[in-house]
Amino acid sequence: MPTVKKTAARASDLASQGDPEASLKRTKARGKKGPGKHKDASEGPGLDVAALWAMDRVGVPSLSPDGAQVVVPVTRYDMDKNSGSSSLWLLSTLGGSPRRLTQAGDKDGQPQWSPTGDDIAFIARREQAGDKDDVPQLYLIPPDGGEARRVTHLPFGVESFKWFPDGRRIAFVSWVDPTRKGPAGQHARRQEDKDRKATGYVTEEALYRYWDHSLPMGRVPHLHVLDLDSGRVRDLFEGTDYELSRSEPDATTFDISPDGRRIAFSFDPAPTKILDYRNALAEIDVRSGRVQVLLQDADWDFSAPSYSHAGHHLAFLASHQGLKHTMPHWIAVLDTQGNWAVLSEGWDHDVEAPLCWDEDDLGVLCLAEDRGRRHLWRFDVKTLSAFILFEGGHAGAFALEAGTLVVQHDSVAFPPRVSVVEREGEADEQQLRRIDAFNDDLLARHGTGRHEEVWYEGAQGDAVQMWLIYPPGFDSRKKHPLMHVIHGGPHTAFGDSWHWRWNHQVMAAQGFVVACVNYHGSSSFGQAFLDSITHRWGELELQDIEAATDLLLTRPWADRRRVFATGGSYGGYMVAWMNGHVAPGRYQAYVCHAGCYDWQAMFANDAYHWHAKELGAAYWDRPERVAAQSPHSFAKHFNTPTLVIHGQMDYRVPDAQGLAYYNTLKARGIDARLLWFPDENHWVLKPRNSQLWYQEFFDWLKRYDKKSKKS
Repeated sequence: MPTVKKTAARASDLASQGDPEASLKRTKARGKKGPGKHKDASEGPGLDVAALWAMDRVGVPSLSPDGAQVVVPVTRYDMDKNSGSSSLWLLSTLGGSPRRLTQAGDKDGQPQWSPTGDDIAFIARREQAGDKDDVPQLYLIPPDGGEARRVTHLPFGVESFKWFPDGRRIAFVSWVDPTRKGPAGQHARRQEDKDRKATGYVTEEALYRYWDHSLPMGRVPHLHVLDLDSGRVRDLFEGTDYELSRSEPDATTFDISPDGRRIAFSFDPAPTKILDYRNALAEIDVRSGRVQVLLQDADWDFSAPSYSHAGHHLAFLASHQGLKHTMPHWIAVLDTQGNWAVLSEGWDHDVEAPLCWDEDDLGVLCLAEDRGRRHLWRFDVKTLSAFILFEGGHAGAFALEAGTLVVQHDSVAFPPRVSVVEREGEADEQQLRRIDAFNDDLLARHGTGRHEEVWYEGAQGDAVQMWLIYPPGFDSRKKHPLMHVIHGGPHTAFGDSWHWRWNHQVMAAQGFVVACVNYHGSSSFGQAFLDSITHRWGELELQDIEAATDLLLTRPWADRRRVFATGGSYGGYMVAWMNGHVAPGRYQAYVCHAGCYDWQAMFANDAYHWHAKELGAAYWDRPERVAAQSPHSFAKHFNTPTLVIHGQMDYRVPDAQGLAYYNTLKARGIDARLLWFPDENHWVLKPRNSQLWYQEFFDWLKRYDKKSKKS
């Protein structure tokens, strides 16, 4: 990829980022069309659940060193078997048909091309010569095919990894018992775990479970180095107090220097580990094991280190948590003299890992949201300017090698696909060259509804964005029901992106006009907009959603007798909040998936230290302030029928939240239905369970969908 021209893409948009009024004026006319039947993105029957689960799910790409080939994991599900399997596929950036590389594994994932191009490493559970993996191990396979070769036999498996630049070693993460030494000690600990008959979980840790699983008792994530020639594995952290993040440490938590002598990593220096995200940066000498702390500040979170190609600078993400817990992640750079600086403080965007230096070391590539979309950017470290390399839709991942830039990207209209970026800047047909064909035949058989971006005046007079997804064959001369889908977070956003669990096309195919409001508190609209709801949850968000409903009900095709609101996580919180704050009859029914209901009882979740920061107080200090932002405090005003959905393995919003809400509705004599999964977490991930989820979701709405006589 040639160095990006110093011409700002969408410069007018960047300049007006902080001006809601200018944004409203610029966008209020978008998407308007005349009356009549609108042409859909494609013809045919709309997407259903069966089609959704029949699609290939394309993962994060890795490029060969010469930029000629891409390897991606592709996951396929079998509804009858109620399971999925992942295999690796090769795509050519020069032209040619995709080729399946692996066949024998069930969960082949995280592929990375070796620096020499001779092998592709990946993580899998397989069986070879009668030896079956009970934990994920590291494998190598030549890109021209053949049998994959297992290169680790670790008692606790491999979580994530990176190649050393010499292609002869691999650094990886494995959870180990820090009190045991050497492979023999870890194997002994593994056998003790297998032999243990009691099931009780015992801990004195403040952080003991995450998302949907208990953290391993007495084990922590360490960095290891594998020498491929000898097969020798060395725990770099053995005998030290260092460990990586306990919240699913991935390959963005560390990076290897270009000379292979050092590894930079982020770690939590606090003696008591919690989900507080105030990490420090350190560097370990691979040969001696000596660790040098590079940056540590109690007010800052440092993460996602990335060495420049010359090794003279280390880019990383920095968030000023001491100022406010909602502060964005900025691009920062550290030099070899120990001097560091934040570079993107003047760019009102939250930057996401990973960071990747451009080939000239004068810019850093990164992903960042921008007004409900997610782009790939190049941040110039000299001019401190950001330029769009690929404009979403939604840029999910990217890879850069030998001048070739590829992106994995998606949209409301299509699931993730892989393309070569031919020309940087605004999205158009000439910018991308598609190199995969996954799902094309299936999508050609199904119609997709058009989607549009709408801006309107919301709370505090601010411009608020809403996405509308229309049913296939939408006819504006007829009446249609409305469905709000309220996003979680709250500091996330609905965008022009594909959602596997709450798929807007599948919902719209049921005849609904689907509305997705990026209410106050949402990400990608600047820090002030995101932080505006802090310490007063529910207030501005409800005003935004209600203003959207008012606007939509002025449309001639909207049936005011058929209006529904649904949401998950914080969106579920909002639905429960609306039930206690919106007049009866405004919405015919609600769906609350994994919704937060009682903030005091929510202290049972895995992120309990976060509540006081968002709500403004701990429940034992100011219980009235916490209760004022809690839906359960307004139970006497509940009046609208609600489907409550929850999973028992949900540790982010424990299932007692949903059960308490459902029981309250039943106790008050309000129509309610409960869908409870004993084997799902915050999300519903199993094919059969997802099928049931959609069936219950749509059946519940149909029960209260009283079609207008004018329809």
